[in-house]
Amino acid sequence: MNIAITGASGLIGRMLVAHAASHGARLYPLVRRQAQLGTLEISWDPHLGVLAAADLEGMDAVVHLAGENLGSGRWTAARKARFRASRLQSTTLLCRALSQLRRPPEVLVVASAVGYYGDRGDVEVNEDTGPGRGFLAELVQAWEAAAGPARDMGIRVVHARFGIVLSRHGGALARQLPLFRWGLGGPLGSGHQYVSWIAATDAIGAVWQALHDATLNGPCNIVSPQPVTSAEFAGTLGRVLRRPVWLPAPAFALRLLLGDMADEALLVSTRVRPGCLLSAGYPFVCPELEAALRHELNR
Repeated sequence: MNIAITGASGLIGRMLVAHAASHGARLYPLVRRQAQLGTLEISWDPHLGVLAAADLEGMDAVVHLAGENLGSGRWTAARKARFRASRLQSTTLLCRALSQLRRPPEVLVVASAVGYYGDRGDVEVNEDTGPGRGFLAELVQAWEAAAGPARDMGIRVVHARFGIVLSRHGGALARQLPLFRWGLGGPLGSGHQYVSWIAATDAIGAVWQALHDATLNGPCNIVSPQPVTSAEFAGTLGRVLRRPVWLPAPAFALRLLLGDMADEALLVSTRVRPGCLLSAGYPFVCPELEAALRHELNR
């Protein structure tokens, strides 16, 4: 299987590259520099609109993970503009190139986020639920819409709406670990908000299934079937690390430090059900939080 992949150097990208290689796939990473001779790299520049469609001929699948890290710091107006540009420009450029191919790939998996649903409190949502409100919800809608040209030409497009991916190598869990190991961890805000998470192993397994399972089409929630509250998450992580959990992070302090990111990414409550994965019979390796944390932190 020939797979072109953007964002191969990111957290999910690195894991997917290793997984695909172990299954005999041939990976073609899209890089924002001159492709090195003797490699399978493909050069592109989303900001400048540079991508040779011919370089994508012969691909069986494309995985699009590129986009500026939403957890990279306080959400200023300038940073929000970069979040939007990095996703819409890259997706538009990629899909435009795919539309020019004589033999387009069968499937395009595009990274997305459960931020699509906004703040829903205790209400459970699935792929049939409409969008929420706020910057992140609007960004995800535009992000997914940018893949329209690929869908219009008959490519099966899967929008992988990721929850929090649990990995000690990066993302939210890696940022929390030092505090929790020092005994300074705790829930965020009230602790009542729901957190939709996915073990790193299952995140990659779900993407791999999306590449091969023709029944998966459109939005697909990449989350565990067992979301937890922020308080439950903190308590479980403390138990796994054998550290006390007693110091909550006040909502006002998070807002002061991180701006809109606090309300839309940390204090928001999203109780998301992985309807498509369950219907497709995806065999979750770590559906329970404690088992997922122990698997990730002890291996």
